[in-house]
Amino acid sequence: MIGALAEQFLALHGWSGARRIPLTGDASNRCYVRLVRGGETALLAQSPADGLAAEFIAIAEILTSIGLSAPRIIAAEPAQGLILQEDFGDETFTALLGSGVEVAPLYCLATNALIHLHQQFAPKTRLPVFDTQRFLEQTMIFCDHGPGQTDNPLKRSKFKDAWRDPLEQATSVPQSLLLRDFHAGNLIHLPKRPAVKACGIIDFQDAGTGPVTYDLASLLQDARWPVPHQLAVDCLTTYTRAFPDMDRNTFDISYAVMAAQRHVRVIAVFHRLAEQGKPDYLVHMPHLWRLLVAMFAHPALEDVAAWFEAHLPTAVQIRMHGGQ
Repeated sequence: MIGALAEQFLALHGWSGARRIPLTGDASNRCYVRLVRGGETALLAQSPADGLAAEFIAIAEILTSIGLSAPRIIAAEPAQGLILQEDFGDETFTALLGSGVEVAPLYCLATNALIHLHQQFAPKTRLPVFDTQRFLEQTMIFCDHGPGQTDNPLKRSKFKDAWRDPLEQATSVPQSLLLRDFHAGNLIHLPKRPAVKACGIIDFQDAGTGPVTYDLASLLQDARWPVPHQLAVDCLTTYTRAFPDMDRNTFDISYAVMAAQRHVRVIAVFHRLAEQGKPDYLVHMPHLWRLLVAMFAHPALEDVAAWFEAHLPTAVQIRMHGGQ
């Protein structure tokens, strides 16, 4: 639904008479409407007036400036949470993969886009910093909303303590722009654009600076789409070869910890969404648990794995270990 302020915004910029097609939103409270005017299309993005519209514009400018494809901003009223932006179309990687296209070229393209980002990005403006403390705060959502929900101060303290050292290690890799939701659902294939520009990137308003491994884990350990194991290995090899001076052991620790941290947070977020009347997110739980348990095999996560074994309900532990 388009409110009065949005109607005025569209009229001001010549799109008031356009046909409107509501699009399926994401897990946030943002909503999107495709506008069709003759042979042109654009997207109207509406979000709460919480500053994220301004953040989206700022990150879009950064990505574009280094040769990546972010939506062009046609017009914006950030204070009202309104952005009129370029429409990248519907060929998300998720949609393409679901239609049976070859998987490897898309993931190679996305990996190369991350390599390009991490080679070219140089911070010019102040961005949120994803450090150990921020990751700890995000991880604690599992105790608030996940199946590990607990008000027990001792359990919560042990959970936090188990994560502290692994996250310290994880944040010791090189830092770059961290997009946070770099995965198949937020990547759009733009086949008419050359090289890494063929990878259209959206949904990055929560970006900041942080470990280079986080977005790789988001891509290759997708919460919604199972990435073939060997393809993930190949993409990681491609990435590390592009940075020969980076210590591989440190990188491997960081990748495992960042993947586990993300899975724990996403499990909690999906449970919270289910509690809010969006139960469809629970369909991803078995896949997420499998991904998380696989990361628990890394020695850096030994204490975290021990907490899960000690404190989760029996039914959840059975699910973690491949039961029904």
